[in-house]
Amino acid sequence: MDIEQLTPARIVSELDKYIISQAAAKRSVAIALRNRWRRQQVPGELQSEIMPNNIILIGPTGVGKTEIARRLSRLANAPFIKVEASKFTEVGYVGRDVESMIRELMNNAVNHYRHQMLDEVSAQAAAVAIEKVLDILIPPPRRKADSPQTEESKKRALNTRAKMKEKLLSGALDQREIEVKLEPEGPPSFDVMPNVNFELIDINLSDMLGNIFPGKHQDKKRPMTIKEALAYFQDREANQMVNKEKVVEAARYAVENNGIVFIDELDKIAVHEKQSGIDVSRSGVQRDLLPIVEGSSVPTRYGSIDTSHILFIAAGAFHTAKPSDLIPELQGRFPIRVELQSLNQEDFEKILTEPENALTKQYTALFEAEGVKLSYQDAAIREIARFAALANEKMEDIGARRLHTIMNALLDEHLFEMPSPKLRKLSITPKLVKEKLSPLIESEDLSRFIL
Repeated sequence: MDIEQLTPARIVSELDKYIISQAAAKRSVAIALRNRWRRQQVPGELQSEIMPNNIILIGPTGVGKTEIARRLSRLANAPFIKVEASKFTEVGYVGRDVESMIRELMNNAVNHYRHQMLDEVSAQAAAVAIEKVLDILIPPPRRKADSPQTEESKKRALNTRAKMKEKLLSGALDQREIEVKLEPEGPPSFDVMPNVNFELIDINLSDMLGNIFPGKHQDKKRPMTIKEALAYFQDREANQMVNKEKVVEAARYAVENNGIVFIDELDKIAVHEKQSGIDVSRSGVQRDLLPIVEGSSVPTRYGSIDTSHILFIAAGAFHTAKPSDLIPELQGRFPIRVELQSLNQEDFEKILTEPENALTKQYTALFEAEGVKLSYQDAAIREIARFAALANEKMEDIGARRLHTIMNALLDEHLFEMPSPKLRKLSITPKLVKEKLSPLIESEDLSRFIL
């Protein structure tokens, strides 16, 4: 979808297809996304002064925080990365540093745009591949300089080539074997030692090693089927057609202007007043995170990335900590705070049926793969939702994730038995739901172990 068409109302409408409830959160992220497009329409130097409205989503696990951010990035076709704040450590200690998330975001963007550009030239590369295979099947005739090719022989050669091309395109020659001259090998590969953090080194090792160890120029041939040869030549030609500098340029622009970083478990790095002693994963990480969220230049293997206009969406349950436990400077960089509500039975009923990727639809598709028609009675859906809500009340509230364990417990026996000639149709009834789930819910030990 064109970013210009993504009005806040349209964004919320698209999010509604996958996420139930949480209207306030959807509204906030929709405005934040639209504001990025609005900023790019502002002329002159003022454009660079307009900062993104970073957001903190507050709510228990499984209520849609991550899904909102992920779906938002897909809508905008924007580079996206999810990181967990608790995995970072302060600079100077063993562990991931906060800048690594920008390097990873850039790597993802480069891979995305490279594949996108490869797709754009795939038809052109395929045409070249066909001609190269035809050259192997029908080598050009060798002739002496003093015996020019007649018009008749030219015509015959073209007709032969055309007939061979027709067979090639029809797939009739796919399994025929030919010898293909391989391209010179690239630089040798090296295993990277796991304890060495090469992310911190702002160099492109493959380019450097390519200069030290140039490719082996050798006329090596390998037998391939024609199908394999076509794929080999198409891949080789497409890679030659895609300009590396253009890929990096497109990726850098997308990251700096449209990138979205989702920082989960932000509450885990909040510092309570009573805490004392060395804590390299809390206040230190906050201080390291601050300049990146404020806007700074992060070195990557593709050059420096300016983080000033990357949208940061943070999330956390904030059960024991509060957003005010974060250092004041970091609080100021997340001006929008939205509280997401816990899900109830009614929400679970909608989650089971309304989204385009609803769990009931997923299991229906899985059963169809085995030739079994799976259906659900409305009353059975209500029972499944009731048991999920009850399990969340009795144990930890893990939101919609509870539905995954409930559905698996309900259908586990059939999933194991399939394929079975006896099972061609299965209807989920309220009675079946109660028979399967009541014992699990009523037994404290079983419920904690299974659900």
